Amino acid sequence: MENTINEQTSAQVITPAQFLEHYQGHRRLTRKLIEAFPEKEFFTYSIGGMRPFSEMVKELFAIAVPGLTEIVSGKVGDFDEHRDFGNTKAQFLAKWDQDTEDINKLWAKISEARYQEHVKLFGQYEGSVQSSILYFIDNEVHHRAQGYVYLRSLGIEPPFFYDRD
Repeated sequence: MENTINEQTSAQVITPAQFLEHYQGHRRLTRKLIEAFPEKEFFTYSIGGMRPFSEMVKELFAIAVPGLTEIVSGKVGDFDEHRDFGNTKAQFLAKWDQDTEDINKLWAKISEARYQEHVKLFGQYEGSVQSSILYFIDNEVHHRAQGYVYLRSLGIEPPFFYDRD
């Protein structure tokens, strides 16, 4: 039984580089979705009490780089999804692009062994480094799906869900 436990904690399905590419593929698709929104609707449009897509993107900003920074530094950060990132789509896209570069830099600082280590991000969300990053991705996919619904209801064809180039 002991060998099984050791094998489970050291098993690797994908490399860190492949994991990063998977994550960045999702980010490229989310960026396309942001681009597809009309300027006004990006900040104002909602359905059924959901937040405008710009507010969802603010949440993604509050998680990705701050979460990875915390993983790399070990210093607990604040979860702040209400920061001001500007009032134009162009400003949000510039922030998205900067975060993409920052994610690549931070990712390079995460050792392979670190993915299995326990963390408590933002002082409250517990799991392994790997499960935390998977949450970052899952949360982004969830909000991107809401954005798809918004675009379709506006009569706009969203990017194909598999178009991650």
